Amino acid sequence: MNFGKLHHLEIYVDDLKKTEEFWGWFLQELGYTEFQKWKDGVSFQLAEFYLVFVQTAAKYRGQKYHRCHSGLNHLAFHGSSRKFIDELTEKLKARNMKILYQELHPYAGGENHYAVYFEDPDRMKVEVVAN
Repeated sequence: MNFGKLHHLEIYVDDLKKTEEFWGWFLQELGYTEFQKWKDGVSFQLAEFYLVFVQTAAKYRGQKYHRCHSGLNHLAFHGSSRKFIDELTEKLKARNMKILYQELHPYAGGENHYAVYFEDPDRMKVEVVAN
């Protein structure tokens, strides 16, 4: 039964090419596949849920996203294991992605919360957790 589950989530981005490069790689690590692609957008699907990224129109690009403003704070994904979190962290570092809360990593969410927190190209916070 799908009642109440998220169907999809759509996010406007500053640079679709950078976003597609980052999210395409990252979501593939989590088992997603490319679902739809068009001139100004791309989506990735896992089971019945999909994430959509759309190029922000030039006239709306003046205000930069910040996770502490009203609105979306972050996206959190399940990781398969602590080993997966550790391997993903190393892959993120190799891609020069900013790891957040490095001084507390991998327990930034508490002593029973093993996770990596990082930012996407638009500085949206992303979390992958293995409890």
